[in-house]
Amino acid sequence: MHYTHHIPVQLRFNDIDILGHLNNTVYFSLFDLAKARYFEATRRGNMDWQKVECVIANVNCAYLSQVRFGENIEIYTSCKHVGDKSFILDQLMVNIDTGEEKAHCETVMVCIDPAKGISIPVSDYWRECFATYENNPELLHKK
Repeated sequence: MHYTHHIPVQLRFNDIDILGHLNNTVYFSLFDLAKARYFEATRRGNMDWQKVECVIANVNCAYLSQVRFGENIEIYTSCKHVGDKSFILDQLMVNIDTGEEKAHCETVMVCIDPAKGISIPVSDYWRECFATYENNPELLHKK
């Protein structure tokens, strides 16, 4: 997978569990932060956080290697598919110093109309933002 966006993330002391490694629930917080920064980048700063446009329908994380306090971690994010009403984000957590892959996350996001509580088609604007940022015209096509 080719990743177009990456951000370093800071590990906090309280993120570490009694076994000395990153608590499994913290991975999701870090992946969420990376998603938010990815959205801001793809939409060129035009992200209105007060307006709900999509929600997580499914998220899967594969823990590949332990993360310990003090490691320099970066998260890579890319949109790998845009469907009719949903899109899939692919993320990889990596140790910056060693290149070791720590975790892989795949998230299905569904576009919604919050007032009606129903799913809606992915907007042309989202499609254009993903296709432009990812340099992948295939993301424009409705599938």
